[in-house]
Amino acid sequence: MKIFPAIDLKDGRVVRLTQGDYGRVTQYAVEPEEAARSFVEAGAKYVHIVDLDGAKDGTTANLSTVARVLRDGRLFAEVGGGIRDRARIEAYLSAGASRVILGTAAVNDRAFLEEAVKAYGARVAVGVDAREGRVAVDGWQTVTALDGVEFCQRLRDMGVATVIYTDIARDGAMRGVNLEIYRTLLGIKGLEIVASGGVSTLEDVRALRDMGVPAAIVGKALYSGALNLADVLKEAEEGA
Repeated sequence: MKIFPAIDLKDGRVVRLTQGDYGRVTQYAVEPEEAARSFVEAGAKYVHIVDLDGAKDGTTANLSTVARVLRDGRLFAEVGGGIRDRARIEAYLSAGASRVILGTAAVNDRAFLEEAVKAYGARVAVGVDAREGRVAVDGWQTVTALDGVEFCQRLRDMGVATVIYTDIARDGAMRGVNLEIYRTLLGIKGLEIVASGGVSTLEDVRALRDMGVPAAIVGKALYSGALNLADVLKEAEEGA
């Protein structure tokens, strides 16, 4: 199972939100570039980066920070947050991103999503962020009537290769992962699922690995010291 340690950016700083709440922000002393270097030193090959400012207001507020993080090119990086047109896709790919994540735009602009998938193929993933099973947009601030699982099926049919599925209630809450939803999503053949939200113990990592989830994101548990990245990477590979 692939492990994507996370770097969430707000005002150029590494932060974590609790359950997607911009009013519940924890800022960490580590610089974004330092965090990425520590991931490499622990043996990571992947990184998940989100521009929280961009997710909320549609800007590219942290583009220069992302570019600095990715400058040495040692990590396969997926980057999301506020990517709502082709110019922004190109900007992040040029900055060193291996793939970009469309979120709000994937929900609100089907024509753009289809165009992006056609133009960039597997270099475009979709972030499906769900609150009580319903898809949320605009930095998780607006909950739609769209069912998360049905939306994932639709994305697969449109040619999307990868979905990063986040259970918002679990994200940053250190309550464990929603195994049931990932068991359901694994039934969508032809779609790679990245589990996001709530990975807080090695047991969570083991459960996702044994279930057959292809990849998982680990965030707050690393920064709080609850998990050691080297241990997470070893656990993820033990069942390979």
